[in-house]
Amino acid sequence: MDYSNDRITFQRKASRITVVAHLFGILALILLLVWLLHYREGLNLDSDNPLRIFNVHPFLMFFGFIFLSGEAMMVYKTLPGDRESQKFIHMFINLTAICLGIIGIHAVFKYHDRRNLTDMYSLHSWIGMGTFCLFCLQWLFGFTMFLFPKASLTTRARALPWHICGGRALLYMAICTAETGLMEKVTFLGQLNTRESPLINFTGLAILLFGLSVDLSIALARYV
Repeated sequence: MDYSNDRITFQRKASRITVVAHLFGILALILLLVWLLHYREGLNLDSDNPLRIFNVHPFLMFFGFIFLSGEAMMVYKTLPGDRESQKFIHMFINLTAICLGIIGIHAVFKYHDRRNLTDMYSLHSWIGMGTFCLFCLQWLFGFTMFLFPKASLTTRARALPWHICGGRALLYMAICTAETGLMEKVTFLGQLNTRESPLINFTGLAILLFGLSVDLSIALARYV
């Protein structure tokens, strides 16, 4: 049976949803920057103002972690090219996400230290730290299994579905962390500006739609 027409159909659908994912990701980034720069005094990791230090956290945890990890998933599944190049780019982008995520986590600990606040007390922080640690383990697993020193072909074939499912689960865990973080921030801020509250809601919605679009694009790409 000739599946060439079906493959072309799935490829087109995956490509279109990938474009949609990029649009939602960029929209979420713009909304986040508008919120942090216009309403929350800006971003500066070395500032004397603790609020500016904190603002580095949501920015890097979305752009540096969620957005880049989503990009890494789409690069491997939807970008044309040989497998080895796709693997390298996929691993490199995820490594960049880990590095920026470390800086983002450092920012919130630094903020807590400046304000004498307790660390790791909320559900947001528990889910977030768990997600980040599992993401690092996922990266190490993928690097050693598929890139260097690389397992046998049989072992890689058995491990690949687990690696893919783990990556998709971690993306949703990261999005869950972002959503609970936004809600936690709203709770601390109390009565928000009437324009600020919808902005935060639309930011959270854009982040969720970004994750859903990424997942759909790589799911359809399986059939290409």
